[in-house]
Amino acid sequence: MVDIHSHVLWGMDDGARSLEMSVAMLRMAAAGGTTDIVATPHADTDYEFQPALIAERQAELQAQVGDQIRVHAGCDFHLKYDNIQDALSDPRKYSVNGLGWLLVEFSDMMIFPNTEEIFARLKNAGMGIIVTHPERNWLLRKDIDRLRRWVESGVYLQVTGGSLLGTFGGDAKKFSEELVTCGLVHFLASDAHDLDRRATRLDHVRNHVAERYGDEYAEALLTSHPKAVIEGRALHPGALEPPEPARRWFQLWR
Repeated sequence: MVDIHSHVLWGMDDGARSLEMSVAMLRMAAAGGTTDIVATPHADTDYEFQPALIAERQAELQAQVGDQIRVHAGCDFHLKYDNIQDALSDPRKYSVNGLGWLLVEFSDMMIFPNTEEIFARLKNAGMGIIVTHPERNWLLRKDIDRLRRWVESGVYLQVTGGSLLGTFGGDAKKFSEELVTCGLVHFLASDAHDLDRRATRLDHVRNHVAERYGDEYAEALLTSHPKAVIEGRALHPGALEPPEPARRWFQLWR
């Protein structure tokens, strides 16, 4: 499996608090079958995004875990004015491995009325937009039609794996299931912050998805689609064919 969203770099945000914790989180991920994980420190009003320090700690962490798991660099990019302008001036800076895919997080307080225009500008600058954990944002939860429009326009959605298991409450679980059954989810990720409630293991999530929606769907959301992200490859835009385990569905990446 490939995990495109985690907070495993120590001391960068509200995730791992020490090198030892970072190493333990990575070993936990590897034990659950994750081969690659993207460290995505927050870039928001509380935490400064520091590419040089991120690269330094990424290298140190990789040296600690060796070939147990591969660590990649990205960002949990908060959609705010300064970030948007900075990303437009340097499209590689915040994207996964500097290859174009951008993980976008929304405030729980407001969704910009010109969000579609912002997405268009970011895409025109060469970035692929992945909206993170919409099922945990109450503003997005109440408007699935808006998410559907975004997906139809070429935006992608990443749901937190734990949401499907009920980790973030009933509302997030119900909405994440609705998004999956509508074919609106392209990625599942851990969004790991610690070794307990928000841990790095994804094997339980994969088993749940495979049992409920079929092995092919689990493979797409947890392996093939996220692998395309870390390699900087394009994905076919739009919704996926809704999962029906009784029949095959076509792979939607190229």
